Amino acid sequence: MSRIGKKPIAVPAGVQVTIQGSAVAVKGPKGQLETRIPQGISMQQQDGHLVAARQDDSQAALHGLARALVNNAVEGVTKGWTRELEIVGIGYRAEMKGKGTVVFTLGFSHPIEYPLPSGIEVAVDPKQTRLTISGIDRQKVGQVAAEMRSLRPPDPYKNKGVRYVGEKLKKKVGKTGAK
Repeated sequence: MSRIGKKPIAVPAGVQVTIQGSAVAVKGPKGQLETRIPQGISMQQQDGHLVAARQDDSQAALHGLARALVNNAVEGVTKGWTRELEIVGIGYRAEMKGKGTVVFTLGFSHPIEYPLPSGIEVAVDPKQTRLTISGIDRQKVGQVAAEMRSLRPPDPYKNKGVRYVGEKLKKKVGKTGAK
């Protein structure tokens, strides 16, 4: 039995959950999300909690996944999700252009414009070296953060590039001089 799948999801006050077949719609103070549940898994509402149940053991691998997806939706519409990026390197920076575009200067011959998808907000600190990506959809926030990081991944030799806050890099030594 899935340990995560068995745990009930607490539904906070102010959050409405609507279950229609394989779709769970969650509406809260920050917005509305709809999550699709894999076939064979069903969600039931029981006294302020949501419980994931599976038909038989052939859906064991998807039991915990379905519960986690719905839990992420409930948490997203109440608190929201954030991911922080850090830009390291001389002259490397990011700035907002309007409300829906982030412009990166990452040592290339041209600036890189990254258009933001709907539902995602980015805040750039005054030093222009730290970005905070936020939204209600956890998957979308993580995907945008990963795409921004891939514009200039951290270099293990010079420790320059775009990285997650708290990400530890193992610095490699370069070539040694010829004798």
